[in-house]
Amino acid sequence: MLLLRLYAIVDAGVLRNRGVGLREYCAELCTAGVGLVQWRDKTGSPQEVLGGAAVLAEVFEGTGCRLIMNDRADLAVLAGFGGVHVGQGDLLPEDARRVVGADRWVGVSTHNEDQVRLADLSCADYVAVGPVFATGTKVDTEPVIGLEGVRRARALTGKPIVAIGGITRSNARSVIEAGADSVAVISGLFAQGESVEKVARDFLEILG
Repeated sequence: MLLLRLYAIVDAGVLRNRGVGLREYCAELCTAGVGLVQWRDKTGSPQEVLGGAAVLAEVFEGTGCRLIMNDRADLAVLAGFGGVHVGQGDLLPEDARRVVGADRWVGVSTHNEDQVRLADLSCADYVAVGPVFATGTKVDTEPVIGLEGVRRARALTGKPIVAIGGITRSNARSVIEAGADSVAVISGLFAQGESVEKVARDFLEILG
């Protein structure tokens, strides 16, 4: 699998809190050339999640961008997305795989070494590790693992690693150098006085 260096997460709650429209936000990511995007709506009904997914599908249509659904394997299939990402409290990767099939990606979140080991033995296509740095995006966040946690995860799995949590333009390169294949960014795509498109382009240039 080709795991792009920048993995943008479109979080419905974050957009609401910032007063940013979903279509507008996705259009900026698309214009910047982002090729891997996750849709995350933790509080929406299935209909609302699918409604947002339809916006992403429309904006990124024809670009080759791979769209990933957070949590819901069934909605990933209904939306025609290219994969699903599950957390520790969601479906097991094997159960998610049974729903989405062999052609879609399955990613799994991990927060410690034991979880990384289990993810390595699973059918997951990639392993997310974090939070690498302190983050305000999630209230129930796990303990920060730091760059050393990324290095340890790299030693524990041969699967592609996505690092997440508090990643910005100033620290993204260090995360890749610590062993991550990709960085997932949420709040880091927002910067005072700068467009999301500009920040995303900066990330793409920094990550190479």
